[in-house]
Amino acid sequence: MKKKKNIAIVAHDNRKKDIMEWVSFNWNELAQHNLICTGTTGKLVEEALIEKCAANGVVPPTVARLKSGPLGGDQQLGALIVEGKVDILIFFWDPMQPQPHDVDVKALLRITVLYNLPTASNRSTADFLVSSELFHESYQPILKDYSGYIKRDVDLG
Repeated sequence: MKKKKNIAIVAHDNRKKDIMEWVSFNWNELAQHNLICTGTTGKLVEEALIEKCAANGVVPPTVARLKSGPLGGDQQLGALIVEGKVDILIFFWDPMQPQPHDVDVKALLRITVLYNLPTASNRSTADFLVSSELFHESYQPILKDYSGYIKRDVDLG
């Protein structure tokens, strides 16, 4: 990871207010990085950052917007993680509401673990991430070697 991170921000509908409060509170930290968001979350994040940055004379960060989660945005984000184009995921998901794309959400979270990506699923964890000394520094995560899994013998019976 370079000093300037690619940070993905995602929030389910019932958590959009929470993510917007968090983004507004942490706008100065986020403004120093590239942001990637799914659907409506991207629109809301972009609006909040433009407002905060303008009020403080700061250039707002780039916000790349993917499709909405249920329309494939979670899968797009997973592909970006696999390609090494995402450094951190902030994903305020709703633990109380079933989602039409629950399998995509589970797959996205699985990929973050597989690729050892720092991931926050609530405000406390997100606060710890942005306040870490590593947030604005270069960092090389240790990736598990899966070559044995890839090269395994498969019994085709």
